[in-house]
Amino acid sequence: MSAPGRRRALVLLSGGQDSAICLAWALARYAEVETIGFDYGQRHRAELDCRQRLRAGLQAMPWPGRLGPDHLLTVDVLAQLGGSAMTEEVAIAMQQDGLPNTFVPGRNLLFFTLAAALAYRRGLQVLVGGMSETDYSGYPDCRDNTLKALQVALSLGLERPLTLETPLMWIDKAGTWALAHQLGGDALVELVRRDSHTCYLGQRDRLHDWGYGCGSCPACELRAQGWAQWAEKNRPACA
Repeated sequence: MSAPGRRRALVLLSGGQDSAICLAWALARYAEVETIGFDYGQRHRAELDCRQRLRAGLQAMPWPGRLGPDHLLTVDVLAQLGGSAMTEEVAIAMQQDGLPNTFVPGRNLLFFTLAAALAYRRGLQVLVGGMSETDYSGYPDCRDNTLKALQVALSLGLERPLTLETPLMWIDKAGTWALAHQLGGDALVELVRRDSHTCYLGQRDRLHDWGYGCGSCPACELRAQGWAQWAEKNRPACA
C-alpha cells in the first residue's frame, strides 16, 4: 500500500456498492477523507441507512485515523421535480430518450456542486465519486466527459483547483469486486457484500451471494452478474 498523499478528499458516499469501494480507495490514498451523503427524497432509505455501517466497518480496516467527519445534506428539490423511478413509486422502464426512468436529471451535477462548496469550506482538494461509464444505464451525468467538464467549471467557479476522481470509470461490476479485494481483502469484500445497498426497490430481507436485494431489478441483476464473474475467476483462490 502506498503512503497517503498530503491532499485531503471528500467522498460522495451514497451507501451503495460503488461509493463504498471508492471510499476505501480514497482511504488508501489520502491522509484524511471525509464523506458526504444526500437525502434527496429517494423512494426508500436503505442506502442511507447503510452509510454509517459502512463507515464503521471501514474504520476497522488498514487505514486507522484517516476517516474524518460525515456530512448529510437534504436536497429534496430533486423529488419535487418528479418523473423518476428513484423518487416516485412507479415501475422501472425505459424512456423515449433511451434512458431508464431511474435517471434523475441533474442529480450528480448537483451533488458534485454541493460537495465542491463543502470542500471549499473544509479545505479539501479532491472529490471522489463512484460514477462509471461502463455501467449499464449510460447515465449522461456519469460519463467521463461530463465530469471532466464539471471539474473545470467547479475549479473556475470557486477559484480553487479541485480534482474529481472516479476510480470506477472504466471498470465493470466484476472489476469493482476485484478492486475491493485488492484494497481490503476478504474483509472489505464481505463488508461491501453485507452492508452496502444497490437494489432500486430497497429490499433487504434476503441475503444473496452478492448481497441484499430483490434480485430482479436492473441494479440487482448488474451487481449479481458482476459478483458471479468475479467469483468464478477469483473467489476459490482467495476464500
